[in-house]
Amino acid sequence: MSRWWRCSVKPWSALAALAFCAVVQATATNAATSNASDLLDRTESLRTKDHPQFVRMLQQVHRDAIHLPSGQQWQLRYLDAWETAFQGDYGKAEGQLQSVIDHSGDPTLVAKASALLMSAKGINNRYEEAFQLANQLATNLPKIQDKLARFLVLYNLSQLLGSAGQNDLAIRYAQMMEDALPPGETLCMPLTQEVAALYYSKRLTSSSPELQRAVDSCQNSGQPVYANFVWLIRSSVYLDEGHPDKALTLLNRIAPSIRDNDYQAQILSWQAAMAQTYAKLGDDANARAMALDVVSAGGSGDDNEPLRNAYEVLYQVEKKDGDAAAALAYYERYVAQDKGYLNAVSARAMAYQMAQQQVLTKKLETEALSKQNNILRLQQALDKKAVEASRLYIVLLLMAIASIAFWLFRLKRSQLRFKRLSRCDGLTGIYNHQHFISEADRVLRLLEKKRIHACLISIDLDHFKEVNDNHGHAMGDAVLKRTVAICQQQLRAADVFGRLGGEEFGVLLHGCSRDQGMEIANRIRVAIEATPMMENGCIVSISASVGLASSDTCGHGLQRLHMEADAALYRAKRAGRNRVIADIEKDDLVAA
Repeated sequence: MSRWWRCSVKPWSALAALAFCAVVQATATNAATSNASDLLDRTESLRTKDHPQFVRMLQQVHRDAIHLPSGQQWQLRYLDAWETAFQGDYGKAEGQLQSVIDHSGDPTLVAKASALLMSAKGINNRYEEAFQLANQLATNLPKIQDKLARFLVLYNLSQLLGSAGQNDLAIRYAQMMEDALPPGETLCMPLTQEVAALYYSKRLTSSSPELQRAVDSCQNSGQPVYANFVWLIRSSVYLDEGHPDKALTLLNRIAPSIRDNDYQAQILSWQAAMAQTYAKLGDDANARAMALDVVSAGGSGDDNEPLRNAYEVLYQVEKKDGDAAAALAYYERYVAQDKGYLNAVSARAMAYQMAQQQVLTKKLETEALSKQNNILRLQQALDKKAVEASRLYIVLLLMAIASIAFWLFRLKRSQLRFKRLSRCDGLTGIYNHQHFISEADRVLRLLEKKRIHACLISIDLDHFKEVNDNHGHAMGDAVLKRTVAICQQQLRAADVFGRLGGEEFGVLLHGCSRDQGMEIANRIRVAIEATPMMENGCIVSISASVGLASSDTCGHGLQRLHMEADAALYRAKRAGRNRVIADIEKDDLVAA
């Protein structure tokens, strides 16, 4: 399922960036409120309704800032931090928000700034800190008296949990927002968050009533940024359902609104969406133009969803036009972005689990201290009792020790489980990309010292995207698992086997010459081809292209071996797929 609408910085951060756009409309209820305070409140209420006017009013407040009392000075700094984040400088925004939290002394302002700081840390890849702050905010939620601040905290909590794959929790927080709307607020924000969580969990279709309900609420409340966000989700669903014509009509309709709001995250997401839609419609010229616009303005980084989708479109277009060199260049950039996205998803999920473990540890420590205090009190009482009381004390002490030991055992078991998950691919159970690279490098250095040869092979399933498109992702996952099982049958205990990303696998053959490596690689290829999948009466035939690099010719350096194996894999693809090609082309081609 495509997620192209996200911010240009992170694969989940379009919604995280919208957390900074959360409308907190302050209503002047005190007749004695100063003109400056009223101006600040009106300025804050315009942030996503009319952003250009918000900027002008913020400049107006700054002209008279020297006359503002301390509390309003800190409110102004909070709005400055919001605008900094809106412009994409989340690192600077973190410092500004932390200053508000540390020095403002206003509980309401501290709650708002903490909620935005949590999102900023997530966008800046500081996931562990973000989830630690999320735990603190969730714990302190009952203490937040200001309804608007509580509303904003719930929104950011929902968004962050959704980014970690906790979609049911994200929906629960969004529903809490709906149940306790503060004065002046509408259902726009909670419904937008609920729609996003439903999309992440693959429970949304183009006809889902939640989509139209969210759009109506945002348009009626004058929230074009959020309305456009929901429209972008609907266009993504159209593409997923195979209706690019409907997606194009919708994207053209919202284009003026996106340009008028000048929100860079949505502009890039819209351009990437247009590129994908044109590509689906076969309009390669417009697809290339839109994708190049994203590349020229999309920045850098290895976790940039619009940029990833743009490179994929450019790869497809150049491949279709027959420009192999350009297609390869764009494919390499696409793969780098795709791997960055997968790593970021894994990192967020791991950070969430680690934060939960820390909460559990603190709970255990508290329970242990409480049990120790109870034991001391019992000991004082037992000094005044007879033998029967002393026996009771011993029984209680043993129960307490057993309870602590049980909880410590559970904690240790959980830690070992998460350590294993950090090394292995969640779907197939073999090494993930990062651990495969680390283990392969270690083995190669050892073999180099012993002057033992090795081979590195890259395996890529042919036309795997068609399996997902024609038979669904469940069948695609089953194909990946079956492929891993087939490969493991052909490999030895000393060989290193891992998933590099998507449908690509890597194997380091231990103590293997170039000819032996070619023989093993071809056995794997033949076994994959000879083992079709059968699901619900449907037969899916698969094949694989294999590239091999040997230390005989490339040395023991992992980087060189990986580069040569990838180059050989590409030649195998270009030569017609379902074959094995080694790093140096002689008579090494083994075709189906």
